[in-house]
Amino acid sequence: QAPLVESGGGSVQAGGSLTLSCFTSGRALAGYGMAWFRQAAGKEREFVAAIDWTGRKTDYVESVRDRFTISKDNAKNTGYLQMNSLEPEDTAVYFCAAVRFGGAWSTAGQYDYWGRGTQVTVPG
Repeated sequence: QAPLVESGGGSVQAGGSLTLSCFTSGRALAGYGMAWFRQAAGKEREFVAAIDWTGRKTDYVESVRDRFTISKDNAKNTGYLQMNSLEPEDTAVYFCAAVRFGGAWSTAGQYDYWGRGTQVTVPG
């Protein structure tokens, strides 16, 4: 089983909302920084959002700032990505990643644990 398990993807009309979840199987989320990346068909994986291990600092790619919110609930060992005002350009497979005592980092290579991804589709 992958160390992280994403859920909540699906197809939604433009302007709609989805909330992605990332469950940390087998490890406590407290002490881990988390991030969401996405990969559209034929494109490279790109950074979307990150939250540091304390939960106090976040970072976003400019294209989703003010539309997406990253958070984590240590008690539930689950991270979240709330996505509002979705656009066709948001269509991609979304991956969550985690690293112990991580900052709100935007580079994929800085993360040790990854999920297998969940598909988000926003028809044009």
